[in-house]
Amino acid sequence: MINLLEVLQKSATFLESKGVENGRLNAELLIGHALGLKRMQLYMQFERLLPEKELELIRPVVRRRSQREPLQYILGTVDFGGLELKVDRRALIPRPETEYLVELIKAEYSEAGPMLAADLGTGSGALGLALAHHWPDVKMWAIDVSKEALELAQENRDASELAERVTLLESDWFETVPKELRFDLLVANPPYLTSAEVEESSPEVKSHEPAVALSTAEDGMDALRIIIEQAPRFLAKDGLLAMETGIAQHAELSELMVQAGFTKFESKADLAGRHRFVFARWPGETSE
Repeated sequence: MINLLEVLQKSATFLESKGVENGRLNAELLIGHALGLKRMQLYMQFERLLPEKELELIRPVVRRRSQREPLQYILGTVDFGGLELKVDRRALIPRPETEYLVELIKAEYSEAGPMLAADLGTGSGALGLALAHHWPDVKMWAIDVSKEALELAQENRDASELAERVTLLESDWFETVPKELRFDLLVANPPYLTSAEVEESSPEVKSHEPAVALSTAEDGMDALRIIIEQAPRFLAKDGLLAMETGIAQHAELSELMVQAGFTKFESKADLAGRHRFVFARWPGETSE
């Protein structure tokens, strides 16, 4: 029989030969997942001999990763904003940049936070659920056009025990949002990649994550234009619109903000110093 360390080394080499970055880390996480062990437990059992029944658990997950299926989809969960969220092909994988957006939004408010908020294009529910988890009094609407994504968001909402405060709505952006609602906060991580950026992305992104959640236009701006144009009709006075965007889109986004009637808006940098986020405050009464 082969021992655990040998399986780790062979798996890491195999993954790297298929273009997977950080092959050793991927192998450790995959094998730990297959065997139900944490990484530290793996380190303590390197000499452990693995019977065929355990190798049969390991081979399929390593094979899936070698085909460039995202690690998160194979593991099935990600940690985001203090929650463990289920992830699969129904929605984009929540990323560290988006988790940083949660921190930036939290910094805009006092401890109480907004009373009514919406997460547009919620996907797995990551943004809306993380904010609802942080603010115990906020009422959150999690909105998506995809029934499959909303099913995933519902599973995450219920597992996070937030069903009483998070309402799910199938809607193409604001299309079916009740007209009488006035949100203190609108947050969105919409499709914003250009067609060229999608083509240049890794196989994990291009071949496995839902295409409609990555890009809907050649320039990646369609969803952003719709949100900026329609948001004023649903924002309360001094309501905040906070969005994740492409780093080369901010000049055009500023023009769109002016046209829509926003008077206070700014670009905010991500952890790498790139202008990744746009924050805008609606100055007055709801636009009609």
